[in-house]
Amino acid sequence: MGTSLYRLIVLGVTAICVVAPLSLVIYQSFLTAPFFDPSAKFGLLAYSFVFEDPDFSQAFWTTIIVAAGMAIIAVPLGALLAFLMVRTDVPGRNWLEPLILVPIFVSAVVIAFGYVVAIGPVGIFSTLAKDVLGFVPWNLYSIPALIVIAGLTHVPHVYLYSAAALRGLGSDLEEAARIAGANPFRVAVNVSLPMIMPAILFAGVLVFFLGFELFGLPLVLGDPQDVLVLSTYLYKLTNKLGIPSYQLMAVVVVVIIAVTAPLVFMQRLLLRQAQRYVSVRGKGLKTQPLRLHGWRWVAFGAILLWLFVTVAVPLFGITLRSFVTTWGEGVKLLDVLTLDHYRELSDYPNVIRGILNTLGIGIIGGAAAVACYTLIALAVHRWTSGWTRVVDYLVMVPRAMPGLVAGLALLWVFLFVPFLSPLKSTMVSIWLAYSIVWLAYGMRLVSGTLLQVGPELEEAARVSGASDLRAKRDVTVPLVRYGILASWLLIFLIFVREYSTGIYLLGPGTEVIGSLLVSLWGTGAVDLVSALSVVNVLMIGVGLAVAVRLGVRLHG
Repeated sequence: MGTSLYRLIVLGVTAICVVAPLSLVIYQSFLTAPFFDPSAKFGLLAYSFVFEDPDFSQAFWTTIIVAAGMAIIAVPLGALLAFLMVRTDVPGRNWLEPLILVPIFVSAVVIAFGYVVAIGPVGIFSTLAKDVLGFVPWNLYSIPALIVIAGLTHVPHVYLYSAAALRGLGSDLEEAARIAGANPFRVAVNVSLPMIMPAILFAGVLVFFLGFELFGLPLVLGDPQDVLVLSTYLYKLTNKLGIPSYQLMAVVVVVIIAVTAPLVFMQRLLLRQAQRYVSVRGKGLKTQPLRLHGWRWVAFGAILLWLFVTVAVPLFGITLRSFVTTWGEGVKLLDVLTLDHYRELSDYPNVIRGILNTLGIGIIGGAAAVACYTLIALAVHRWTSGWTRVVDYLVMVPRAMPGLVAGLALLWVFLFVPFLSPLKSTMVSIWLAYSIVWLAYGMRLVSGTLLQVGPELEEAARVSGASDLRAKRDVTVPLVRYGILASWLLIFLIFVREYSTGIYLLGPGTEVIGSLLVSLWGTGAVDLVSALSVVNVLMIGVGLAVAVRLGVRLHG
């Protein structure tokens, strides 16, 4: 196969996988009934219904408020956290960073369940607070609580981009400010953070965008008070008319994409500016950590406090709840300890299947996805054609679709295309949905690895008579095998915690842990949910430990 044909095939397959679901969503939104209904006609009836629905208005504005609140909390905290970790001598920086990134890899629905059993109305910490204060000083089931929890759990996203930008800067200006008498706080506010403002703005746009992806947190924390965001409104819209309301769901999907797509392209613009900014300011990579003196322990304590609230509280709550028969006022811990919830897991064949399916989609599916990302990345690697920009934009399109939306779009593709229908409720459809949703992330991982290989070795192979494809196969791929292995580990972590993408594609035999948690929570099976959440956290913990042990950069 020639290189041109290979690139043409890769470009065509990528375009079909990305454009087909999006086109079907837009097509469905302009129909008066589901596309498989013979009575379906073109019209704007679905748009009229949705836009006049008061629940949609409430969900839309609540989503805006939650997303903005998340950004207001996460951006300054994440930027300050990055400054402390990268630019100062705060203790324990080496072992703190993997802990800081934990909220990214733990499923949001697990975190939500953890907060419910920890600080819910009868939660473990709520009971303790009531014993001491006589009342519970917080209300978990409220919009402010949702905003605070979502904001705190998204601090690591801002941290990643801010820390990366700070590491690319020299310390000359900061040292000059310190010599002029500025304290570390003034150095951070007036010197360091302004220099990485494009990266901070990029992270702020990302967090605002992720506010439209929120599903697990608002489903668990908002549903008891009928607080809807767009994703939960979409989830509950499935049978609003008593029959499949695909046309209404398509309108909501179009609205979400109309809001998120400009945000994704704004991110791209900001990222370009950030890189240009760094290249102008970067005079050298030698940096000296700013000495905080006595404040270093204060900073260390502040980081531990954030980790306690964001990581320790929900994970401790869900873990403890999985080992007790009941919890509430007057309950003595030693009297209610049990392992029965873990034994009960084996009584449910669908739970065992869910665990095995989750491992399978992470290990095998993750490897297959990375193989596909590698094929695409190799096709555009060192390709000087303008088509690389087309591929670049194609890869970004799924990023504008939250996981729930992408899963729904893929479901319609499997229903719409006759020869794909047998695959609708199989692990193949779930794997395809996961792979497409995380296409941009996976491509960034693999492309970054390929860029580490200089062109000289490939040119030497071609001079020796090898074709371009053979040079990639025999030279480039072997050289980047460890980078691809690291990419697989990171994709494994993402696939194991993923849940919202597969909700519409699940069927008997294709359950995954995340979707089982959502369905079990709906039945009130808190004991099983707690035990299964711990199993999911253990999977992620093992994956993280292996990645750290192998020296994988968790931020890619």
